[in-house]
Amino acid sequence: MATTPERLLRRLEWKVGRRLDGRLQGAYRTVWRGTGIDFSDLRSYTPEDDVRHIDWNVTARLDEPFVRQYTEDRELTAWLVVDTSASMRVGRSDAGKESLATELALSLAQLMVKGGNRVGAILYDNGAHRIVPPRSGRNQVLRLAQELSRAATTSTTTTDLDAMLRLAASTTSRRRALVFVLSDFIGEPGWDRALTRLAHRHEVVAVRIADPVESALPDVGLILVEDAETGEQLLVDTSDPLLQSRLGEQARARDDAVDRGLTRAGVTAHRIGTDEEFVPALVGLVRRSRR
Repeated sequence: MATTPERLLRRLEWKVGRRLDGRLQGAYRTVWRGTGIDFSDLRSYTPEDDVRHIDWNVTARLDEPFVRQYTEDRELTAWLVVDTSASMRVGRSDAGKESLATELALSLAQLMVKGGNRVGAILYDNGAHRIVPPRSGRNQVLRLAQELSRAATTSTTTTDLDAMLRLAASTTSRRRALVFVLSDFIGEPGWDRALTRLAHRHEVVAVRIADPVESALPDVGLILVEDAETGEQLLVDTSDPLLQSRLGEQARARDDAVDRGLTRAGVTAHRIGTDEEFVPALVGLVRRSRR
């Protein structure tokens, strides 16, 4: 009998594989120029060029800076930085933020390995984190499914997004990569600086995962609510219009702060809600990231 990760992977292969096949791989070599090892040509230097590619012998001979161009490698390395903190457990177990992040991560991994690319992952919680080194093939996607299914929250503090992104920068520093950051971006402010540093080195796609209940509580009378990360509990009257108004204002302020942070970092940003249909949302993400 197939294991739970195996069943999940098979379901995703049927659910999204055919819809997205060919969206990320195809007639490309790499996102970046000059990262291969085969010399192809020389051209005049421009301010956007990496000074490490300047051919100093030709520059000295012609008294004008020239840079070497190389044939780019086809293989692409992708990293999935997945927030597994307590705040990601908001929503139903089969349709909440954690479930959406898992399906999204595995779908992106499937797309990458189909093109012969390598994919690795960083699963982060304040109390613990796991790093899956980049490899190619279906077995690697299955390993990611197993690791995600075993993810367990050990922290009772607000997510340290800055530490998560700094870990991503140090782990992926060897070669340029495509980095997907999957998180609700609920945490202490200041994480945008670490995201900016990560984006200086890599092509970064930030995917903010949200649940409608975080913006507006359903009107169900008196309920006991609990902060998933701190454990703080509070009895609230969801029918109170003042409470609903304040909650809406706080949600909008948080959304604006996250949007400003992503803009400052200069990354490609997306937002996917747990109330959206998964496949169309993923197709849209791939298309916008492709451009």
